Amino acid sequence: MSDAAAGTPASPPPSPWERERPVRARATPAREPLSRERIVEAAFTVLDRSGLDGLSMRQVAAELGVTVSALYAYVSSKDDLLELMYTRLFDGFTMPEPDPERWREQVRDYARVGRRRLLSHRDMARISMAHVPFTAELLPHVESLLAVFRTAGLPDRIAAEAGDLISTYIDGFVLEEGMWQDRAAQHTGDGSSLARPDWREMADDMQNYFASLPEADFPHLRALSGVMVTDSSDERFDIGLEIILRGLASYLPDAADPAGGTGGTGRQGGEAPAAD
Repeated sequence: MSDAAAGTPASPPPSPWERERPVRARATPAREPLSRERIVEAAFTVLDRSGLDGLSMRQVAAELGVTVSALYAYVSSKDDLLELMYTRLFDGFTMPEPDPERWREQVRDYARVGRRRLLSHRDMARISMAHVPFTAELLPHVESLLAVFRTAGLPDRIAAEAGDLISTYIDGFVLEEGMWQDRAAQHTGDGSSLARPDWREMADDMQNYFASLPEADFPHLRALSGVMVTDSSDERFDIGLEIILRGLASYLPDAADPAGGTGGTGRQGGEAPAAD
């Protein structure tokens, strides 16, 4: 007999010899295969939740619902995993062709993008500072940045140091921002925002304190009290970056020499001037 409304045969009642059988378990969907990419994504999840100090292979395995030993088929150690996480930040990033007329703008863009990359996950600045970027995956990025400096005309010795200088500035700046983020999380219980809820009040207190210092003893702190502490990380980052770029530009062959001579270092082979 069929169900006229549905047009399909009605389900027969269970037979007597089937009534005592256990209910057949539903087929469970196949688990997504473990991969290096999934492990890295899980590591970022743990990092954002617990920070670098709370990141462990055991926690990553728990996030994926696998045993710790299963991870070692794809990553050799925690250091290997951290390197993969750092490398992942550069996915999709390419430097433009070096342009000697726009080299400072190109370095600004590189630095700003680098800062945003590090800020995309908690404690990435700490990971960055612990891993040199001379892996096979990252060497092309190092090469491209050095090409910008050399094409601009910087002496070789200065160009060789400039890349590390820029990277160290980005790492250090973001590390400070991360510390403020953790401090904000302690006050609000939410580390998802870079907002510093107590910073404006603290900045006002610091400015007022500097302005109140005895002028005879602290004339410069008093004079600069209104501009020493700002609440804009973007502005502070850009100003610091501009100071670095202007310093690098002073080494260009056609740069004006503050001492009254020709531009550049005035030394063969691009040797940097000795410190006083």
